[in-house]
Amino acid sequence: MKTALIWFKTDLRLTDNETLVKAIAQNDQVLPVYCLDEDHFKTTSFGFKKMGSFRAQFLLESLADLDKNLRKLGSGLLLVKGKPEVELPKIAHHFNVKKVYAKREVAFEEKQTEALVQKELFKLGCQFETFSTSTLYHAEDLPFSIKDIPDVFTNFRKKTEKESVIRSIFDAPTTIVSPEIPALELPTLSELDLEEIAIDERAAIQFKGGESEAIKRLNHYFYETKCLSKYKETRNEMVGSNYSSKFSAWLAMGCISARFIHSEIKKYEKQFGANDSTYWLEFELLWRDFFRFMFKKHQTKLFQPSGIAGETKSVNTNQKILEMWINGKTKNDFIDANMIELKLTGFMSNRGRQNVASYLINDLQLDWRLGAAYFEEQLIDYDVSSNWGNWAYLAGVGNDPRTNRYFNIEKQANDYDKSKVFRNLWLH
Repeated sequence: MKTALIWFKTDLRLTDNETLVKAIAQNDQVLPVYCLDEDHFKTTSFGFKKMGSFRAQFLLESLADLDKNLRKLGSGLLLVKGKPEVELPKIAHHFNVKKVYAKREVAFEEKQTEALVQKELFKLGCQFETFSTSTLYHAEDLPFSIKDIPDVFTNFRKKTEKESVIRSIFDAPTTIVSPEIPALELPTLSELDLEEIAIDERAAIQFKGGESEAIKRLNHYFYETKCLSKYKETRNEMVGSNYSSKFSAWLAMGCISARFIHSEIKKYEKQFGANDSTYWLEFELLWRDFFRFMFKKHQTKLFQPSGIAGETKSVNTNQKILEMWINGKTKNDFIDANMIELKLTGFMSNRGRQNVASYLINDLQLDWRLGAAYFEEQLIDYDVSSNWGNWAYLAGVGNDPRTNRYFNIEKQANDYDKSKVFRNLWLH
């Protein structure tokens, strides 16, 4: 029997998962594995955990759903905890695995882990193959090589939309042959050294992890409410579940793919008509692609204070000022309301994120990376490329020809929360 191992990471889905489809097609049996990487629960040099309770809870729910969906097809998910470069070769050896299939990474630490795993598998005579499954456009289909991708989004977007094609999605498998896989036993948050949490009832949306929930959300936002048709008008709002798609957490964990969402947009447009709003969701997915490709191109630069711009930025790390920002105690009601929402729910609107980032960088004059590192811990929808790419962008050291992205907070509050509905919700 030719056995392959599928290393699941942030691709926790069956639909449009090339890694899974190829592994099944090329082998007699496959073994789906997820490694709870102990490094993901460490504290970073900025003093924040790499993953806080909200995202960890979402991850555990996503793993439970993946296991349930795999078992319906005759398989299941084998969960291990530790370092991938130690645990995966152990499993490969035990099951006499000849090849490991995985999603391709772009960011620095993830690439390092990938390289360590490959090195250890090589010692066992085991092959390692990765597939690009995270983006809307495949890197190989872009009209430029990675090193030549424009650093300005508009230039990237125009050429890509004109000259590249989005590939078709891969259907979910209908059966999977696997060795016997024991029942999934998930750790509790306290076993991961995290606090047990409940999302505040005022939350814009009660996120629950998993592909099943992702598809349920898409059906709600597209077909049940037709909110997609007015997305462009409502996307800067701040209260309620339907002002934006809220797909970000499922996209970040790979419970749904950008290409699957795109294929559903096309179906929706055929049924209900295309407009600026239906295009705008594609436009946002393209921004997500752009940041991933920027990480492929610039590697560690987007984690440095000077970013890709080479500009020296403030590296002030005043702990007291940072704590005020985190805890919503800055005395600016608009900033405080957003920060309290993030603290109690793991989520914040796009409008809120831009304002609190501008405030930390420009008004508090703190090192922008402190904000990015806090978001990494706190956000339920944290995605390495989008998070660090956006923070660098707003700090004027990323992909923006303008070096000053200053937001006039009072004007923003008046424009987007004129009657103080959002502020009253979180400050009282």
